Amino acid sequence: MRSCKIGLGVLVCLLAVVSTSLGSSLSMVFTESRVLAQTVDARKAEADRLLELGNQQFQTSQFTAALQSWQQALQIYREINDRKGEGNTLGNLGIAYLSLGDYPKAIDYQQQRLAIAREIKDRLGEGQSLGNLGVAYLSLGDYSKAIDYHQQSLAIKREIKDRRGEGNSLGNIGFAYYSLGDYSKAIDYHQQSLAIFREIQDPNGEDKALGGLANAYYFLGDYPKAINYHQQSLAIAREIQDRQSEGQSLGGLGLAYYSLGDYPKAIDYHQQSLAIAREIQDRQSEGISLGNLGIVYRALGDYSKAIEYQQQSLLIARKIKYRQGEGVALRGLGNAYYFLGDYPKAIDYHQQSLAIARDIKDRLGESIALGNLGIAYLSLGDYPKAIDYHQQRLAIAQEIKDRFGESQSLGNIGNTYSLLGDYPKAIDHYKQSLAIAQEIKDRLGESQSLGNLGNAYDALGDYSKAIDYYQQTLAIAREIKDLRGEGISLNNLGYAYYKQGKLALAENTLIQGIKVYESLRGRDLKDNEKVSIFETQRNTYNTLQKVLIAQNKIDAALEISERGRGRAFAELLTFRLSNNSKEQFPTPPNITEIKQTAKFQNATLIQYSIIYDDFKIAGKEETEESALYIWVIKPTGEVIFRKADLKPLWQKEKTNLAQLVQISRQSIGVRGAKMENPPPLNPETQKKRLQKLHEILISPIADLLPTKETDKVVFIPQSSLFLVPFPALQDENGKYLIDKHTILTSPSIQVLDLTKKQYQKLGNQPLQTNNMLIVGNPIMPKITIKIGDKQQKLSPLPEAEKEAKAIANLFKIQPLIGKQATESTVVQRLPKAQIIHFATHGLFDDIRGLDSSIALTPENPNSLSSPLSKEEQKRDGLLTAEEIFGLKLKANLVVLSACDTGRGRITGDGVIGLSRSFISAGVPSVIVSLWSVDDGSTAFLMTEFYQNLQQKMDKATALRKAMLDTKKKYSNPSQWAAFTLIGESQ
Repeated sequence: MRSCKIGLGVLVCLLAVVSTSLGSSLSMVFTESRVLAQTVDARKAEADRLLELGNQQFQTSQFTAALQSWQQALQIYREINDRKGEGNTLGNLGIAYLSLGDYPKAIDYQQQRLAIAREIKDRLGEGQSLGNLGVAYLSLGDYSKAIDYHQQSLAIKREIKDRRGEGNSLGNIGFAYYSLGDYSKAIDYHQQSLAIFREIQDPNGEDKALGGLANAYYFLGDYPKAINYHQQSLAIAREIQDRQSEGQSLGGLGLAYYSLGDYPKAIDYHQQSLAIAREIQDRQSEGISLGNLGIVYRALGDYSKAIEYQQQSLLIARKIKYRQGEGVALRGLGNAYYFLGDYPKAIDYHQQSLAIARDIKDRLGESIALGNLGIAYLSLGDYPKAIDYHQQRLAIAQEIKDRFGESQSLGNIGNTYSLLGDYPKAIDHYKQSLAIAQEIKDRLGESQSLGNLGNAYDALGDYSKAIDYYQQTLAIAREIKDLRGEGISLNNLGYAYYKQGKLALAENTLIQGIKVYESLRGRDLKDNEKVSIFETQRNTYNTLQKVLIAQNKIDAALEISERGRGRAFAELLTFRLSNNSKEQFPTPPNITEIKQTAKFQNATLIQYSIIYDDFKIAGKEETEESALYIWVIKPTGEVIFRKADLKPLWQKEKTNLAQLVQISRQSIGVRGAKMENPPPLNPETQKKRLQKLHEILISPIADLLPTKETDKVVFIPQSSLFLVPFPALQDENGKYLIDKHTILTSPSIQVLDLTKKQYQKLGNQPLQTNNMLIVGNPIMPKITIKIGDKQQKLSPLPEAEKEAKAIANLFKIQPLIGKQATESTVVQRLPKAQIIHFATHGLFDDIRGLDSSIALTPENPNSLSSPLSKEEQKRDGLLTAEEIFGLKLKANLVVLSACDTGRGRITGDGVIGLSRSFISAGVPSVIVSLWSVDDGSTAFLMTEFYQNLQQKMDKATALRKAMLDTKKKYSNPSQWAAFTLIGESQ
């Protein structure tokens, strides 16, 4: 879909901006050997001692102390008129200020050293000063000046036959060219540098040259080659026991694996790099490693951890007065809040980063900050401001001759015009961006520009031109082994073929795209990492369904619909059921297996798929919901396809399906986490909206549903449909769906089949109601409503306590109430219970999902006679989905009688939250709520439910009857329709 393709284009450019900010973590040759003069007298000996002390302090990031030592040494050298010692000290002071990000001061000290070196005819010192001036100008982003100084330095080193110095100069020129984006030239210089160091058998220099090659290939997008060179560099660093270089190589490997999407490996390498930095007391490298860890966790969607790492990095940078590092950390925080969707906070951090860059005259840092501000304002929909910031970035990039930054700025301006619908202007900027990328041989940037041009021509309906650009993009992606780029190119190419009417070609291309995407998920990733990667790939499955339906391939489209949901969940459940890692990646079910699941469940399965398409809205191209695909799989195995047109919703009623779900929930008085005061109830509005949802979701298939009330109907929702109160949907006669059907839900057909297998693994035993764990109204913990806010204590729930006691009394057992319901007690008892019931607060996290939690009593050291164990100290009273995920449970049923326990982060893999974690932990059936439930009606409903279970009803039937009985006493759907059964009905 084109808007998604444009979105991907924006994201690619954003990541490129972000990755530029990671440059500080890559090994660079900032200095050369420091020459110590021979001791002549006591004063000189003292100066030499101070110079060496400063060197040691500098190595452990004690920059302020190093500066003091060198300033004292400088004073003595000047007093005794030791010009060489004075020059060496000035050079070291310049290096210190360079490390602190104070480039004007660094340049001033190097210029002073250069003058002395020329005066005393110290050609070696002159060459070193020129080289360090080159590094300073490189840091400022003035690459032309940097290259000029390095070339002068190189000429001197060749003249005096300083082979080691020659190798260093060649490496520094290589760094300058890759900063310019001219990676082929960078590689050439690093290869020359490597050859010299190997010739003179200098392992330290060889290590640095290999690191330089790794960096060049990294920015070229050839991550396998980057990894290979970093591994060679790492081996040498370990051999010569250069711990600092070892840490840099590990950090480089972390960056490469991050870019490959292999986040576990990235974290592992950055953690190793961090450990070394702490061991050798290199505070600057420690801050860089923490920042890089923050970036990986941000990519994983773990924004609280990302922010925590960036804050630690910021703290270190401020402590050691590393201004450039402070700016990078602020940039990292800005990016984390950007991905959180908190654009004002992102802008605030980027503005702080911008202020520091301007203060230390870091033109490159200033440029990056301006670009990130442009991206943030673009997301806010403030296009004029976005263009203004990108234009400012462009001006700086042109001024400092940062060709890579210039190309990126032009691409981002093009993206802004594209979102404005001004495609001619977008194309003009994309072409300028492309020309620069080709000139500097930036293959990844070239690929991005070609892809963006394809998107623009696609939007204009010129599919032939779009296809030509997409094919060029695809060729480059394959050449540089950019698998993610290859997947995006195949998706875009397939969509363009579809728009051209070349359905067979579109089908083949999109299937290739899916295979590429699925190979990315084939690594040893954690569950949440697979989900995160899948979120970037959902559009290809959507497009392929359209292509298949257009060819009347109903069964094949259902297979793709199923293949595009719940994959990580299915893999996880299969792995945990089999305890065999070889079966970790089950194949998606084919049509025969889908039919068998319906027969095995003896249920009617309803699978929904929301289809998007491009339309002209308000004069520009946008993506909107176009249709709802519905497959009905009967218990006989018969598959029937129906389609609902969603266009009239937003064309006539000015709303879409997601918005209709939201306002329908509001119409029944649903209180969400962000809605303290729901709108007043209007019975007519409520009925109208619930009937509208019924008309879209149920009416097209009403004739296919079972006529017998006790027959099971399993809904497989997608996206916003996970929030639909299916029991409360009303037909044209005002009859609720629950009146006619027994309802369950599941994130996918394959997951439904796997929860049945979980039930069978437990032994198909009837529910042992005497083996229960019932928790009610604990002493409430404190929570943080929003990242960065102060903690607030949750209010007590006396009605939940009554509910827990009533259910416990029903089964003649003792519930855990108040101070008894500590998190450690509950966690200890969870693995033994067959039925688990929570009557407390539920908290949902719609950003990461895994921070969704159940409120329990936190551990209180003052109330315990014995000291807390380390495990108990972690018990803050919030049992999170992430903590539940790691448990092994034998429970047949978990009931989460709390607010919003069925909510979380809605993904193509289902809802990431409490229900998914309990099922992952081994529970085949989970009952959850879809909103903040009413205390009184919930207590009544739950008591009815358990009484029904005592009558040997299955879970689905027991819940339906409890709902119907509650409906008689409490008329509003908000009081009886919140709960849904996920998974196994038996």
